Amino acid sequence: MISLVIWRRRIYFWPYLGDFPAEMATFDNNMTNLTNVSAFYCHFNEHFKYILLPVSYTLVFVIGLALNATALYVIVFRTKRWKPSTIYMFNLTMCDTLYILTLPFLIYYYADENDWPFSEPFCKLIRFLFYTNLYGSILFLCCISLHRFVGICYPVRSLYWVSARRAKLVSVALWAFVLFCQSPILYFSRIRDVEGERICYDTTSPELFNDFLVYSSAVSVLMFALPFIVVMVCNGLMVRKLLAPGWGSEGAERGGLSAQRSKQKSVKMIIIVLAAFMLCFLPFHLNRSLYYSLRYLRQVDPSQISCKLLEASSVAYKVTRPLASANSCVDPILYFLAGQDVRSSLTKKNKSSKSTSVSQHLATQL
Repeated sequence: MISLVIWRRRIYFWPYLGDFPAEMATFDNNMTNLTNVSAFYCHFNEHFKYILLPVSYTLVFVIGLALNATALYVIVFRTKRWKPSTIYMFNLTMCDTLYILTLPFLIYYYADENDWPFSEPFCKLIRFLFYTNLYGSILFLCCISLHRFVGICYPVRSLYWVSARRAKLVSVALWAFVLFCQSPILYFSRIRDVEGERICYDTTSPELFNDFLVYSSAVSVLMFALPFIVVMVCNGLMVRKLLAPGWGSEGAERGGLSAQRSKQKSVKMIIIVLAAFMLCFLPFHLNRSLYYSLRYLRQVDPSQISCKLLEASSVAYKVTRPLASANSCVDPILYFLAGQDVRSSLTKKNKSSKSTSVSQHLATQL
C-alpha cells in the first residue's frame, strides 16, 4: 500500500492523507500499483502556510505576551481583593499566556517548512499545551459570561450564588476537565522521519486519523459548541436586560450620568465579546471540522470529493488558524483593561441600602 507525495521538490510515498507531507495526497487503501495514481492523487500548493503561520504567530506572540503579562502584573500585584470575576480573569490570562509560550516552537517549525528539530515527547507536549490552553480559554470565557449574566439578570440572587470560594472550585474543576479531555493528544501527536525531515503532526499519523476524527469531533462539541451556545445565550439575555427601560434606575438616581455611561459601555463590551468569539473561534472550528470530514470522505471514496474541494477546505482551515490565536490578544483588553473603568464608576454607591448593595455587586460583573 503506497501513495505518492511531492514534498520540497522530492517524491515520497505515503499511505493516507495526513498533516504534512501526507495531507498533500490521498489514496485508496487497497491501491497496489501506481497506474491509478491520477484517480487518487491530490497535490496541494500550500507554500503560503510557511509565511502566513510564522508571521501571524509572531505577531500574536509579541502583542499577546505584552498584553497578558501586563494583565497578570495588575491582577497579581495591584489587585488587593480577588473577586470571582478576578479569579476567572486570572485563569483566562494564564491560559492565554501558556498558549502564547508554545508559539515560538511552532513559529520555528513552520518557518523551517515542517521540519521538527526536537524530540517526539516535546512534539507531544507542545501540541498538548497548544490545545489545552486554547480550549481552556474558551471555557473560562464561558465562565466569565455566565458570571456576568447572573450578576446582571439576577442581581439579588447572585449575592448568595456567587463567591470567591465557588469561583476557585469552578476553576479547579475546569482545569481538571480540560486536562482530561486533551490528554489523548499525548497519544495522537507523534513525529515521523521522511528523508531526513521530521514531521510533527498537528493531528496524528495517517493510520490513526479515523480514530482522531472521532476524538476531535467529540472535543469540538463539548469544548466549543456547547460553550459557544452558552456565551451567545447569556450575552444576548444580558443585552436585552441592559436595554430594558427600568434597568439600573437605582444607579441612575445615585450615580447620575456616570452610571448611564457605564451601562452603555457594558452593552458595547458584550457586543464586542460576541463578535470576538464568533470571529476568532467559530471560523476555526467550522473550517477544521469541514476539512477533517472531507479528508475522511476522500479516503473512503475518492470519487465523492474532488481535489479542488479538498484543497479549498485545507486552505480555509489554515487561514483561520491565526484567528483562533488572535483571541489571546483580545481577552486582556476586553475583560480586564476596559473593565477597570466600569468597576471604578459603578462602585461609588451608598452601602446602607439593599439597592446599593446590588449596584455594587453589579459593578463586579461589568
